[in-house]
Amino acid sequence: MMKAPVFAIDEPEPKKPVRADRPPTDGFATIIDGHFKSEFDTVDAAEASGRKLKPVYPMLQIEIYDAAMKVRTLLS
Repeated sequence: MMKAPVFAIDEPEPKKPVRADRPPTDGFATIIDGHFKSEFDTVDAAEASGRKLKPVYPMLQIEIYDAAMKVRTLLS
């Protein structure tokens, strides 16, 4: 019989993994070629991340997803 692990007070609980096939519920995310990638707290941080990728990989379609409004905006 397996016992549940006992967590020490100093040890944080394991973080629940983020699923890449589901949109985030809050904040902003970058969508690369239709796939959710990184999540951000602000739209500026998401756009900055996308703008760093665009010159290096110009063939990518990069969008910014607003979870509150559930809207995708193409980064040009």
